[in-house]
Amino acid sequence: MMTALKQTSSRFSRLDRTLITAVVLLSSVFPVELFSNTPPAPKGHDGQYSGKQGQVLVVKVKGEEQATELKGTFLSRTIPFFREFRPGEPTGYVGLLGIDMQDEPGTYELAVEVKQGEQAKQLSFNVLVAKEKFAVEHLKLPKEKVDLDEKSVARWKAEQQLVQQALAENSRLKLWHSNFVEPVNGKRTGIFGSVRIMNGKPRNPHNGEDIGAPMGADVAATNDGIVRITVDHIFSGKGVFIDHGLGFYTMYFHLSEVLVKDGDLVTAGQIIGKVGATGRATGPHLHWGVKLNGARVNPYSLLDLPFKNGSTPAATVATPTPEATPNP
Repeated sequence: MMTALKQTSSRFSRLDRTLITAVVLLSSVFPVELFSNTPPAPKGHDGQYSGKQGQVLVVKVKGEEQATELKGTFLSRTIPFFREFRPGEPTGYVGLLGIDMQDEPGTYELAVEVKQGEQAKQLSFNVLVAKEKFAVEHLKLPKEKVDLDEKSVARWKAEQQLVQQALAENSRLKLWHSNFVEPVNGKRTGIFGSVRIMNGKPRNPHNGEDIGAPMGADVAATNDGIVRITVDHIFSGKGVFIDHGLGFYTMYFHLSEVLVKDGDLVTAGQIIGKVGATGRATGPHLHWGVKLNGARVNPYSLLDLPFKNGSTPAATVATPTPEATPNP
């Protein structure tokens, strides 16, 4: 009787050891499945960033030399990453995150997927969006420059659709280099994001920066890129849209002349047009706009990015003027 019990106990011990060994081996391959009760890492566990509405943030992911692709998601906008090659900087990847001028203040997650072949892992950053104090601008303009008739509304809608189609596919290559150039020498009005009250009626906030300059002054591309589309529109007048790659676009409006054509490759500082007052403008100036992965950001935030090989010219901040484009 005792012998039989010892034999049974021995069999159970061997079985227990076999089961324990199997669990250990499986846990090294399928840790998540076996330990499903382990709580997920909290959001923002890989770092935190903060910025104001309209600002551009530089997000860094260090290491990951073997990664084949990094892509982030922030407020439903895709944030592509590119390899970090700056001297003195640790190896890794960088992404430019644009905070739209109307993103609600608060803390949001930037989720980053890191791919290495068939493998992938998730990183999580917290981004604190702070409120920017935008100006309130009161303008009194001729009625015909503010209110559109049915024919003009139809034209405006068709023009917007044309631009959306032209910018629908982002270049997968990073085309810009380290230096960003101010496109024209003139007076910066500082009205990006300003709430516009035109003839007593509130309009959409101003989504670019107006730079007062003489008629015919040179307008330069702020960085390398490809001319995606040139236009002559009811509000923006003669304009140029430049694709700098990875969802980064700059716009130059109210030109008197356009000196490039669709598909042209341009370099930073290259003259692409002349200052004018075409479209719905009351005087010569350049409207300079930026869209970064769908976010409308202050173009002057580009000059503050840490990608400079030298200094960029300073501009004078002036009192807002009525030389502005009415937003529909």
